Amino acid sequence: MTGAGGEAAAQVGGEQPGEALGARAAEGVRLAGYTTLLLGGLAGRFVEALSERDVVEAVRGADAAGEPVLVLGRGSNLVVADAGFPGTVVRIATRGVEIRWDQHDRGTVLLRAAAGEDWDKIVARCVADGLVGVECLAGIPGLAGATPIQNVGAYGQEVAETIIRVRALDRVSGRVVMLDGAACGFGYRMSMFKRRPGHFVILDATFKLDPGRLSRPIRYAELASSLGVTAGQRVPLGEVRDAVLELRRGKAMVLDPADPDSRSAGSFFTNPVLEPDQLASFEDAVRRRLGPGSTFPRFPAPGGGLKVPAAWLIEHAGFGKGYAAWGARISSRHTLALTNPGGGTTAGLVALAREIRDAVLDVFGITLVAEPVFVGVEL
Repeated sequence: MTGAGGEAAAQVGGEQPGEALGARAAEGVRLAGYTTLLLGGLAGRFVEALSERDVVEAVRGADAAGEPVLVLGRGSNLVVADAGFPGTVVRIATRGVEIRWDQHDRGTVLLRAAAGEDWDKIVARCVADGLVGVECLAGIPGLAGATPIQNVGAYGQEVAETIIRVRALDRVSGRVVMLDGAACGFGYRMSMFKRRPGHFVILDATFKLDPGRLSRPIRYAELASSLGVTAGQRVPLGEVRDAVLELRRGKAMVLDPADPDSRSAGSFFTNPVLEPDQLASFEDAVRRRLGPGSTFPRFPAPGGGLKVPAAWLIEHAGFGKGYAAWGARISSRHTLALTNPGGGTTAGLVALAREIRDAVLDVFGITLVAEPVFVGVEL
């Protein structure tokens, strides 16, 4: 399919998602080279899975041998212990994208992507081909198979809005299963996969997109301002992607080897959602910290309650951009990103995260929740 108007399916890389290509295994691989933080010790055994069959066989084999398994994508949301991981690390490197019209709804298009496909390249292709629904998710440094786990979202969009199916290996039954969007249990930066860590290994995901050249209505105020439009307007897809990338680069949220601030795991903490019974005590804490009449930014949360920016809480608990301790640092451009400026350790990064979390709890009575997945270390 060369665009939204084509009839035939097309693949990226010449194979259908999951076609067998072969695997590579090694020992003594340092995981720091496979995470965006550039932190983490040695893997007991490292398998690069180039096909779906490789993924399934590597995980089943390790499970049968009683070995711990770490499934690794781009490592953009991962904090790995300095001691490394003693079991088998399966790095997902599968390829293949299939695009076709939805047989049940001829007005929409289905895009099925192998778990190892680069997410930003998928977004770029959707924008180029006139497929609407993921344009605000440009520049996110991860793989397609990781997006359902975190329910990846940015600038007013989440993958939960477009994912209709996920194929995964159920490690308990040993079978490959198909899960619809509802079964994925999506929530704010949450899914059934995240609630049940290690139970499933995602093999591919299918997204339902709309053909067109204009974006979905712009929801996020910062993005609307950058585009020079009001919330609710639709904008050409390419303009949305360019604006999102510019905003992300301004916050060092696009990977750049020359930029130490991009050596992070993205936003380290989620924005807390306050229920009505928490609001009064939080308002009291704000007034005690900032003085009578002080207020705070807030936004309605999709499931109810009010979402408070974690960055605001961190800054007003006393941590500014560029704050450094234990060899780790808050990004000089984005308070929510904790970075490895070079020569740091996972232990140091976690110590900084604990200091921030404990201070926010002490000042505002709110416990920040970390976004990344921790391997061999706890916050």
